[in-house]
Amino acid sequence: MATNIEKDEVSGTPTTGHVWDGIKELNNPLPRWWLYTFYGCIAFALVYTVLYPAWPLPGGATPGILGWSSRGQFQQQMEAAATAQKGTVDQILKLSVNDILKDPKLLAFAQAGGAAAFKVNCVPCHGSGAAGGHGYPNLNDDDWLWGGSPDAIYTTLKHGIRYADDPDTRESQMPNFGIDGILTPDQIDQVANYVMTLSGEQADAGKAAAGKDIFAQNCAACHGDDGKGNREFGAPNLTDKLWLYGGTLADVKAQVTKPHMGVMPAWAKRLDDATIKELAIYVHSLGGGEAPVTQ
Repeated sequence: MATNIEKDEVSGTPTTGHVWDGIKELNNPLPRWWLYTFYGCIAFALVYTVLYPAWPLPGGATPGILGWSSRGQFQQQMEAAATAQKGTVDQILKLSVNDILKDPKLLAFAQAGGAAAFKVNCVPCHGSGAAGGHGYPNLNDDDWLWGGSPDAIYTTLKHGIRYADDPDTRESQMPNFGIDGILTPDQIDQVANYVMTLSGEQADAGKAAAGKDIFAQNCAACHGDDGKGNREFGAPNLTDKLWLYGGTLADVKAQVTKPHMGVMPAWAKRLDDATIKELAIYVHSLGGGEAPVTQ
């Protein structure tokens, strides 16, 4: 079919017939290198969709004839890492926490593994820096309800705190002095004022004097006559100005009236023993850990 194609007077190149503001669009052919690259990309895409997962389907996607997937590759890498680490992990499983601390290579491995496990399992409650928060212990300080030695931390992690499904869990119960009517509101006010004085905080002297006798009769059995706590019962030290649920007079009165008692999972139900040992070593290394107990 014959057509009249207009050519540009200056270059002699055919035009498309489109004109904008007096400027004619030239119908230049695409560069061959560009065309070859474009066709090559199309061919590559077709081959790729045959070899690898590509086309979405209602039940998933086409798997590709190679059977490759990013999930499968990740699983292979994890298995390879586990195989490479197996010898070290087996040593950690066999040794006690204290013995691991004596081996520099195992100690470095355990601290790195514990740090990773902490980020996955412990950060939601204790925070990324392990500083805790209201109701969640700070793991950087030296205040430990059940002890801060490596073995004590390991036991706490393994069996948890007030975890109903573990018969060996750390267990302590503070009476509901107010809710159960053990003490009157006035007596709670008095003993709370006395508790404030144990850590050097301001309090009503008259109420504190009366509260001392109430403390001796109701609280000293767990917290000690001097208020410094008892790790056998998980009773906190009331003299160090470290408070899990707040250290104001109102906070102390609320705790005596109806105490908060936190729960931590028994990690033996969720993690393998090597990981729990690594976590114990990592937590111990945060700065508040105490020296190992020697027999």
